[in-house]
Amino acid sequence: MALQEEKGQLEERRGKLTVTLVLGTLVATIGSSFQYGYNVASVNSPTPFMKAFYNETYSVHYKKAISNNVMSVLWSLTVSLYPLGGFFGSLMVGPLVNKIGRRGTLLLNNIFSIVPAILMGTSVVAQTFEIIIVSRFLIGICAGLSSNVVPMYVGEMSPKNLRGGIGVMPQLMITVGILMAQIFGIRFILGNTDGWPILLALTGIPAVLELVFLPFFPESPRYTLLNKGNEDKAKRALQKLRGWEDVDGEIKEMYLEDQSEKEEGELSVKNLCTFRPLRWQLIIIIVLNMGQQLSGINAVYYYADSIYAEAGLDDETIQYVTVGTGSVNVLMTVAAVFIVDSWGRKALLLVGFGTCCVGCVVLTIALVYQSTVSWMPYLSIVCIIVYVIGHATGPSPVPTIITTEMFRQASRPAAFMVAGTAHWLSNFIVGLIFEFLMKGLGSYSFILFAAICLATFIFIYIFVPETKGKSFLEISQIMAKRNGLEERADSKEFLDIHPLSSGIPLEKKDLTSGEIPLEKMDNLTNETTLEKKDLATPL
Repeated sequence: MALQEEKGQLEERRGKLTVTLVLGTLVATIGSSFQYGYNVASVNSPTPFMKAFYNETYSVHYKKAISNNVMSVLWSLTVSLYPLGGFFGSLMVGPLVNKIGRRGTLLLNNIFSIVPAILMGTSVVAQTFEIIIVSRFLIGICAGLSSNVVPMYVGEMSPKNLRGGIGVMPQLMITVGILMAQIFGIRFILGNTDGWPILLALTGIPAVLELVFLPFFPESPRYTLLNKGNEDKAKRALQKLRGWEDVDGEIKEMYLEDQSEKEEGELSVKNLCTFRPLRWQLIIIIVLNMGQQLSGINAVYYYADSIYAEAGLDDETIQYVTVGTGSVNVLMTVAAVFIVDSWGRKALLLVGFGTCCVGCVVLTIALVYQSTVSWMPYLSIVCIIVYVIGHATGPSPVPTIITTEMFRQASRPAAFMVAGTAHWLSNFIVGLIFEFLMKGLGSYSFILFAAICLATFIFIYIFVPETKGKSFLEISQIMAKRNGLEERADSKEFLDIHPLSSGIPLEKKDLTSGEIPLEKMDNLTNETTLEKKDLATPL
């Protein structure tokens, strides 16, 4: 009875937005996530001016005019090396976050932003286009790291009742970065012959700001406690983040989570892919990240300008319509920040992918008949806006939240490596094949994207559980049923993985061996037990 009362008191104490939590999240997301979005769109507007520079420089270096085929190859490398760099950046996540921490990785990552920003900004002075191509690969590494580490960092700092909203912040800053690149790319600002090197170089400013300010904010308390074994430092970090002194309950929860996953150890990607208790978690994050990119978001953005032109808009007006579309993307992501913890992750994913599916189907119909029906081009514009709204609501922001929530401390870095690999490879594939799809299928290309959206929608409806408002340990227990472990709740193997699943006291172990110290475990075993039947609760 006393345990239930204490548990109720702990649950009633909901986390709040403190100054440290808000500012730390803003510094990390503006310094890292913003750059990801900015560099997605920064080369779109100045494309003709950059190609002219490539042509001029190539002629000087090689004493001959550049052919159309060579120009196509060079420009394809400029665009596609960015997601390829993102893929390699994702592969670096696990080793770095385990070795130097989440905050340390973000600080180190700024090297991959500041150096290429300087190189791209001075490329005209140096009369070299090759350095731009190399820099796009380096800035891709920065994006690959930040797209995985920032959600991990802010997710581990957040209280569970705010984890969804704060978890959307990285995606919000990505959309803000895209919007700012679109604004700066307007012809009379920086999208012109003289301004484009500055446009590319501006990506270094957020990196410098992050280098200056992020050291003033704490490292992830979970990393500090469970990876480094420094309880005092973890407590101080939690006290700053939560705004109150008594954080013992959260420290206990972290210890219990750590103890319950000792069987897992520190998982590599290889071990993660063969570890049965995490099988469905792994499948879910792969499907969500592939669905996010293969749903056609980049193709829609790529094709948008030609759709606007078909509607009779001139080049000058198209710039502002593109900025308007980017603004809608930002506004809907802001909305997701406020509703993800009330509506839930699963609901936003279903609404988002469902909207994208319908948008792609109607867009296909509009594109097929736009030459015969006068108002169809305007319907195409509406479809693009509706699609962007749908994607910004769920498919864009939620997969990283799910990845953070479905994996615990030992397996989270490897999980983000897998999720990041799926994300960036899918991004790269869409960029690589979309031109061929358009040549082969034309307007019917978007039916393929609609089918992918529908398949992802069905998968989410059947297999993805709701995780809002739950601790990492509670989510782990929910997924135990999906992985077929609830039938073995009485077995020693299952108890080793989930020692909280019975009233048997946890074995007292020493922190020097990476486990809970005697005095801490005495408190835990006296205060915390769970009924076996709780573990088999249906989803």
